[in-house]
Amino acid sequence: MFQQSSYTDQLTLFQKIRSFDFILLICVLILGFISNLSMYSTDGGEFLYHSKSHFIRFVIFFTMMIFLSFVNLKFWHTTAYFFYTVILAFLIWASLYGVTASGSQRWISLHFINLQPSELMKIAIIICFARYFHRTQISSINSFNNIIISITILIMPVLLVVSQPDLGTAILIGMSGIIVFWLAGLNIRYFVYSSLALLISLPFVISFLEPYQKLRILTFFDPGRDPLGAGYQIIQSKIAVGSGGLTGKGFLKGTQSYLDFLPEKHTDFIFTLFSEEQGFVGSVFLLIIYVILIFRIIKIGSLSRSFFGKLFCYGFGSSIFVYVAVNMSMVLGLLPIVGSPLPIMSYGGSSMLATMIGLSIVMSAKIHNKQIIN
Repeated sequence: MFQQSSYTDQLTLFQKIRSFDFILLICVLILGFISNLSMYSTDGGEFLYHSKSHFIRFVIFFTMMIFLSFVNLKFWHTTAYFFYTVILAFLIWASLYGVTASGSQRWISLHFINLQPSELMKIAIIICFARYFHRTQISSINSFNNIIISITILIMPVLLVVSQPDLGTAILIGMSGIIVFWLAGLNIRYFVYSSLALLISLPFVISFLEPYQKLRILTFFDPGRDPLGAGYQIIQSKIAVGSGGLTGKGFLKGTQSYLDFLPEKHTDFIFTLFSEEQGFVGSVFLLIIYVILIFRIIKIGSLSRSFFGKLFCYGFGSSIFVYVAVNMSMVLGLLPIVGSPLPIMSYGGSSMLATMIGLSIVMSAKIHNKQIIN
């Protein structure tokens, strides 16, 4: 049970506002400002569909984040399993009756937004494991039962997302879960054994990939093998990033973007558009903002007195790092194209919603950092 005489239960609204991490909020606002400018650029310097939708969603979800930050941290602890179960049910629904687009059946139509449950699962898996390991003794984390239960919790959404098919998101969900495993104290030898097993089974796993997924892997090693087909995206992306030079071509002056050489420039390749316009200096600035954001999330986790709050913040901060690293590496040709959005920057309501929910839980951990959850 929770302590009834918690310090945070006695906080006034003004005290809670003063407890906000304003550096984190400023980072989110800067990313939101940059993302809206970039989305305006994708629409050719006009306030059209992408820029208008992205702006409205950012305002709504940022406001939602502020209000959810006041929610007591023990609420997220109590509802963690329910949240995971609901998102898992949404995944099943999407796999059976979801909206199909670009060859994948991964969306649920809610009229005002096409919800992608796999994006929300990135948060749900972290909060679920934070709750599960919160009550688990350190000495029993490596027990057979705990390992089997943890793998089951992780493997169900991963398999559902793979079946959509969306291998990239499935890998990211799996990585988020594995990160929390490690942070919770799972013995390193299990990661070594798993890595060896994956390497041994890699040829078998590749045989089950869809043809386009195999083609992406081959194109990663040799983009020039099909420069007008499978290799087109990554070749044009690297040309755009390189042409930005040190200071960029200037806002609304990216030739690769405006001449439509960049496909998906508003989603997975938004960093390419930004790099072409703002150059190396702008890219480093954006990277610094993400580093500060991640550092603040980890810092908030270190100040939390509850293991649940610590584990969620550490897991969420580490996952944001992975998402940023994967996206930027992908558009620079350092990783195969896996369809990973850049947090807050990329167009997509589900991705932004998931990120803002995660940030609201982090802020709740900051406001209620003296709270002890038993």
